[in-house]
Amino acid sequence: MTHPDGAVPVHGGGPVVVVGPASWNTLVRLDALPEARSQTLFASGHHDGLGGTSAGKAVTLAALGVDVRLRTVLGADALGDAVRAALDHPRIALDAVPARDGLTERHVNLMAADGGRVSVYLTLPSPGGPVDATAGLAGARAAVVDLAELSVPVLAAAREAGVPVWCDVHDDDGAAEFQRPFADGADVLLVSEARLADPAAYLRARVAGGARLAVCTRGARGALALDAGGFWEVGAAPVDAVVDTNGAGDAFFAGLLAATLEGLPAPDALAWASAAGALAVGTESLGAPHASAEAVRTLAARIPVTRA
Repeated sequence: MTHPDGAVPVHGGGPVVVVGPASWNTLVRLDALPEARSQTLFASGHHDGLGGTSAGKAVTLAALGVDVRLRTVLGADALGDAVRAALDHPRIALDAVPARDGLTERHVNLMAADGGRVSVYLTLPSPGGPVDATAGLAGARAAVVDLAELSVPVLAAAREAGVPVWCDVHDDDGAAEFQRPFADGADVLLVSEARLADPAAYLRARVAGGARLAVCTRGARGALALDAGGFWEVGAAPVDAVVDTNGAGDAFFAGLLAATLEGLPAPDALAWASAAGALAVGTESLGAPHASAEAVRTLAARIPVTRA
């Protein structure tokens, strides 16, 4: 049963506070993403389900045994009820901020067989009133501050509270204005290589700017990470079949955080991240809600992580 809104789970220490989007998505599977022209396409499948990068992190962290307090904006509508039901987990405390227009965030995601994705935002709600940026931070083990209007004030609040800040800046190109406070404020940062001309240079800039660990995911080629000791090459976990890449980055992030909270050293934590991301692509569900710490640990033992 989900903890009441605003409650703090009490499994082994303070929770991880996750702030950002949760949505209800329609995912449409295509052989390839459409070209920019008028056309008729036939989907190979489709389904509705939980979406949003913060929701993906929350369900994966919970599966790995980490208590989560998830703050997100939800509407008073049927889709909001569906999101609440999908987040029903004893390790997730849902802190639902009412949406100004009463509507829950919704996307249509076009998912290609090669992992490509186009997300179409149908609704993007804003908070219906003032939100206390400090809520839940007292005693938190970490603050995951995702890209959202709701999240920006939490960056400073978490730092003032002495809570480590973890940020996923997705396809940041190093210049986009919206991502800058997140990239600049992160103690640990995750980015995709999608829009980076020079991932190594980006990671160097982030560590020089104060991050203790910066990681760039590279899809089937694994990841590149940088800490004070230098670069790490992170191998890709073996995958039998790719079912859906939706939320794989969120699962990677959650695996890294869960392992770090367990006190594992950087190479082991990065292997956990790769393993959790691999488990995510084997399911239609967002992230890896079916994962377990034992399954991730077993798979991580097969993943090479070496100094570059």
